[in-house]
Amino acid sequence: MPQEKSVGAVIYRKQDNKIYYLLLKYTAKHWDFTKGHIDPGETDEQTLRREAVEETSINDLEIIDGFKEIHKYFFKQYKEKMTKEDLKKGKPVWVFKLVNFYLAETKTKEIKISDEHQDYKWLEYDEALKLVTFKNAKELLKKANDFLIKK
Repeated sequence: MPQEKSVGAVIYRKQDNKIYYLLLKYTAKHWDFTKGHIDPGETDEQTLRREAVEETSINDLEIIDGFKEIHKYFFKQYKEKMTKEDLKKGKPVWVFKLVNFYLAETKTKEIKISDEHQDYKWLEYDEALKLVTFKNAKELLKKANDFLIKK
């Protein structure tokens, strides 16, 4: 079974004593956090910073010590990425994915999203929790918010 490893972040900013979380709307129509594949030779931090710039144009991240969450899940491989053999078999290819998520603060408010996204929103916790699509992303947001409140 193919495997992928990625790095992502719950990115937030503070304004007027409130915390706003960045959510991205992916072309697959779900709302989630910044994340992407690790390039050969990259550390998690290098991947996180590169992906943040590529996906959001944010280049002033402060990665918060003490927060790391690991997500593991399976997804169906996109047809464009499937081999000819897989396409002939007519079966979907399942991929195991592992994502290391970190918590990162920015002072940047205006961002420019990449082609892999359709929209973005800065939302306070309750609204972000309603909008984020997947259960594991909701749990990640809860843990990040709890971590920040206790900090």
